[in-house]
Amino acid sequence: MPFETLQLELHPPVAVVTLDRPRVLNALNRQTFNELETVFRQIASDEAVRVILLTGAGDRAFAAGADISELADLSALEGQLLSARGHAVLNQIEHCGKPVIACINGFALGGGCELAMACTVRLASETAHLGQPELKLGLIPCYGGTQRLPRLVGKGAALRLLLTGKIVSANEALRIGLVDEVVPAAELMPRAQVLASTMAQMAPLAVRACLDAVHRGYDLPLDEALAIEASAFGYCCSTEDKAEGTQAFLEKRAPVWKAC
Repeated sequence: MPFETLQLELHPPVAVVTLDRPRVLNALNRQTFNELETVFRQIASDEAVRVILLTGAGDRAFAAGADISELADLSALEGQLLSARGHAVLNQIEHCGKPVIACINGFALGGGCELAMACTVRLASETAHLGQPELKLGLIPCYGGTQRLPRLVGKGAALRLLLTGKIVSANEALRIGLVDEVVPAAELMPRAQVLASTMAQMAPLAVRACLDAVHRGYDLPLDEALAIEASAFGYCCSTEDKAEGTQAFLEKRAPVWKAC
């Protein structure tokens, strides 16, 4: 399926999704969200794909935020619906059942930062800058920024970024926990490919169960979260992947995963 605002490259076991509106710094508009929804639904059901890389076209921006022209005339109801739409698409990305690595190759501001935060892991080039400057427009983040940012960096650091609209460097983002690794710009995609390759070697059903256990248990009391873990572990014990993985270990060979 051709897309207007993004590109999809399939190199199993890795898929690369590239936001492709470089003339507007890959700003997120309604069409982008529609296409992100479509492409992640497609990838989630593709058993050959085990890890997804998400990046932006060009070297200036991952995504420089929402398309302001679409925000200027929103009514209260339209704004609420737009926010809910963004939540649904980013939740779909976060819970697609496969690791999603954000490859942040420039500005990730506003909705772009929120998109990166919905990914499993965030790699940033040394030239990347991240922030949530919505308050400067008389708005607040509407695609999960007020909720995911505190969960990543802590309430105090999140509020400092939100209430000042400060745009931070990649190294500062690393220091506070907003990104997980910083590399030279030329090494961003090669490093992401290495990380993706490592993740793709893991048992697919165990990856899905691990992601699900972390997401479902993160905000629960520990005893409830541990029950989720025990249930997920029991499920893994019933799979062909577990039988193959343990047998391969005992036979000192690489496992051949059959279940996806």
